[in-house]
Amino acid sequence: MYRVLLVCMGNICRSPTAESVLRYFIKINNLGDKVEVDSAGTHGYHVGEAPDSRTQRAASARGYNLSQLRARKVALQDLEYFDLILAMDRSNLDNLQRMATPEQLSKIKLFMEYARNFDDEEVPDPYYGLGHGFDLVLDMVEDAAQGVIEEVGKKLGTR
Repeated sequence: MYRVLLVCMGNICRSPTAESVLRYFIKINNLGDKVEVDSAGTHGYHVGEAPDSRTQRAASARGYNLSQLRARKVALQDLEYFDLILAMDRSNLDNLQRMATPEQLSKIKLFMEYARNFDDEEVPDPYYGLGHGFDLVLDMVEDAAQGVIEEVGKKLGTR
């Protein structure tokens, strides 16, 4: 089993979106029995809460259901358990790297490193912006998720 953790700040916008999108690509690539995915936040502001309603609306319009997801905070054991830990932006990458042991650093990366069509390093936080930001997040996440699936497939020998 290959384990992927997606991380943003509060785990109510970007990382649950990425979790849901990645789950979809795992399913359509028949990797459900080989890849586990989860999401978390570097801050505990929203622990136990469902994803932001605007996030859920934007995702639902594209066929993704985030309603069962609940926010949680990254725990130290996550850094050991997961094989690949993907931060949505540099701030969260820095937070994760500060938590990690030297041996764990190599598995912590920026999610957008896997994007094919976007040159951006970071997925912007749509929380304080207007509604279109949630659609942009989905565009970016769908792009990078396909790259993650390709990379994971290579590691598992299925590509």
